[in-house]
Amino acid sequence: MLINLAFLSERPTGLSNYALNLLPHLLALDPLVLAPDFADLKFLLQNPKNHHITSSHLSPDRGLQGHVRRLLWTQFRLPGLYHQHRSRLLFCPIPEAPIAAGCTTVVMVHDFIPLRFPHRRSFLTLYFQFYLPWILKQADHILCNSHSTAQDIQTFCNIPDRRITAIPLAHNAAQFYPQNLPHQNYFLYVGRPDPHKNLRRALEAFAQIAPHTDAEFWIGGSPDPRYTPQLQAFVESQSLSDRVKFLGYVSDLDLPRLLNQALALVFPSLWEGFGLPVLEAMACGTPVITSQQSALPEVAGDSALLVDPYSVPSIATALEAIVREPGLREELSRRGIMQAQRFSWQTTGEKTVEVLQQFL
Repeated sequence: MLINLAFLSERPTGLSNYALNLLPHLLALDPLVLAPDFADLKFLLQNPKNHHITSSHLSPDRGLQGHVRRLLWTQFRLPGLYHQHRSRLLFCPIPEAPIAAGCTTVVMVHDFIPLRFPHRRSFLTLYFQFYLPWILKQADHILCNSHSTAQDIQTFCNIPDRRITAIPLAHNAAQFYPQNLPHQNYFLYVGRPDPHKNLRRALEAFAQIAPHTDAEFWIGGSPDPRYTPQLQAFVESQSLSDRVKFLGYVSDLDLPRLLNQALALVFPSLWEGFGLPVLEAMACGTPVITSQQSALPEVAGDSALLVDPYSVPSIATALEAIVREPGLREELSRRGIMQAQRFSWQTTGEKTVEVLQQFL
């Protein structure tokens, strides 16, 4: 079996973290892993014979050029590796695979955000409109991370349910857990600043409650020149620059501490394929405010405050409740820890292996 991890990033976010957490549970299948030469990967693989080194120029870190180079490599180089090693199966933890190349493939789909929130002339929107349906129609099986995403696969690509298996993601329990640190007076958002993440409405809600509290709002995630300046301009217009902090990229080492000390994670996204920050926050015992849309209720259960993401007053009411009701924070913390225990990479890995073994 080949596992295609050519997309791995040196500054891992959602997709890379998924692959790196899943990989240890797939090693019993003795795969050949196609991936850049990262220290983390060497530690996981240990045996060099399981690693075929790919170029780091295929990474999303390289921007659009990296994506284009990786797609060309996937179509013209990857099939040769598959046949050279007499492989029986190619597993792609993201929805990229060779087309019409005689490869047995299982692919993972994480969301359909580019189609639910399309952008004109967007590379991703074009990819999901014209290229992804080909990949999914020829795939031997499709994995996804939630029942919400499974429904999207059927809706957007007309794929029958029997060819789809929903396997929830998980959190790293050795990294995300209650640390009993002193709490600080800030709300925390973690993620990209894309419009569908709904950060603008979250900031509008914070502006509504700001006169009644001394809490702050911290934003973790790499800035985007298309969207971050607009958010910063809004913050300045509300005279909140001293209370809203743009932290930039937050490393895996720093994130658990930030979550543990926050009043709550605020994650009112308009749509998510899964919503890993919600699960990681609950695992830390951090109260969560999140959306009642898409897969987020699947992750949060009854252990978070679910809001209407299109309603600023709904988000503001939840923020106010977190500030004013310590008993509510304690109850959400308790429930969140219990809910997070339902998700583990061991279970995700075992269910993934069950599917892959069907083709080996």
